[in-house]
Amino acid sequence: MTTQAPSTLQHYRMIIGGERVDSRGGATFASRNPYTGLDWAQAPDGTAEDVDHAVRCARAAIEGPWGRMTATQRGRIMRRAADLLEENADRLAEIETRDSGRVIRETRSLARYMPEWFHYFAGLADKIEGATIPSDKPGFALYTRPKPVGVVGAIVPWNSALLMLAFKLAPALAAGCTIVVKPSDFTPATALEVADLLEQAGLPGGVVNVVTGVGPTVGQALVAHPGVDKVAFTGSTTTGIAVARAAADNLTRVSLELGGKSPQVIFPDADLDAAVNGVLAGIFSASGQNCMAGSRVIAHHEIHDELVKRVAERAATLVVGDPMDPETDMGPLINDAQLRRVLDFCDSARAEGASIRHGGNRHRDGGLLVEPTVIADAGREMRVFREEIFGPVVTALTFETEAEAIELANDTPYGLAGAVWTKDIQRAHRVADAINAGTVWINAYRAIAPGAPFGGMKHSGIGRENGIEAVRDFLETKTIWIELTGESRDPFAR
Repeated sequence: MTTQAPSTLQHYRMIIGGERVDSRGGATFASRNPYTGLDWAQAPDGTAEDVDHAVRCARAAIEGPWGRMTATQRGRIMRRAADLLEENADRLAEIETRDSGRVIRETRSLARYMPEWFHYFAGLADKIEGATIPSDKPGFALYTRPKPVGVVGAIVPWNSALLMLAFKLAPALAAGCTIVVKPSDFTPATALEVADLLEQAGLPGGVVNVVTGVGPTVGQALVAHPGVDKVAFTGSTTTGIAVARAAADNLTRVSLELGGKSPQVIFPDADLDAAVNGVLAGIFSASGQNCMAGSRVIAHHEIHDELVKRVAERAATLVVGDPMDPETDMGPLINDAQLRRVLDFCDSARAEGASIRHGGNRHRDGGLLVEPTVIADAGREMRVFREEIFGPVVTALTFETEAEAIELANDTPYGLAGAVWTKDIQRAHRVADAINAGTVWINAYRAIAPGAPFGGMKHSGIGRENGIEAVRDFLETKTIWIELTGESRDPFAR
């Protein structure tokens, strides 16, 4: 694979304590454009010593200028940050497309929406309140005060790197925490760019630190560091379990947003055109590399064949190619390993007797491009129906009754998202309530908002991002008792 000469690379440095620094080990790594196959940026390959330095700077910031600020002052800085993010949205989108291969239409939309997270949580910063509690002990008053949990280790994935960063930064800052960010080694650039803009908005040095690095070194050091009070992780379920185990050694709090195998349940009275659009949006955006991907279609037998036919026909019209081209619908996968994984699932489906109605192969243009794939005639025990693929592969299965549809939807270790398509409003609410997932859409898919809690059940995670619940995840509650009488209390009095 061809790579660019080092002189053409964009050189980044880590941001620790308000300083731009190289790795203490001196090593660097390259970020490769998944579409061109060319290295376009270079970042420091961080060490455990860099993580320790960043955690110490974060602790100093929370005990220093950031911790001394009022909530109103924090909110004001976050609003300025939102304005800067809005001004730089298109530039950030281009960087994310270069880093991840996600098509520019999608990254622009997400980058332009990202500032709303900072506006929303800036508004919550000075509305975090304690409570006065009636005391059943005579002579005492009792109240609570919410306090920031402290230093947060935020581990951000390569898919939707910008938005996943906002999911963590905005509520943590509103709560008064400081953060050490570990971006994916596939997409290091956007976290560094955002941290720079936050400092331009007035964020004191050390409040947001970014330590880049390849492999498990930086992530493991961050999760295991005794100075980290909470870990906020987004990634695979397997890695999330390892994060939780490592954090347990220090009793570090964790929130985990993990994998999914989300169902789209489609009843015979559904608006079929809308349902087809929902299936396409649910599985082919981000080339299927999305934790909330609607990868399991559970369609009533009366409309299954027509639905699959329409989805396959639409899949055949999708433009697959250069993610920088606004006309492109689907870009490359992130790397060779992901390409091999997706193609292996397609081969597995063929071997197990499923029929591939469209796709199932590497795209004719080669590289890391794969065809949008529609699979039917699948059994519920097939790998393609049960396991998270993290690629543009949707599998369809039929059902007869509402009870069967619910049972199929819940027959998975995951519980991140799902959808119900029907014009029957009573059935819509019944089935949405019965699906064991953190988010369920009715006659829609993929709608998100900063005020709407997002997270999973079962193996899809712990905790919620977004909404007021997200801020609470970054707070500790302190209870304060006040003796009111001024009298000396003999503890041994009878």
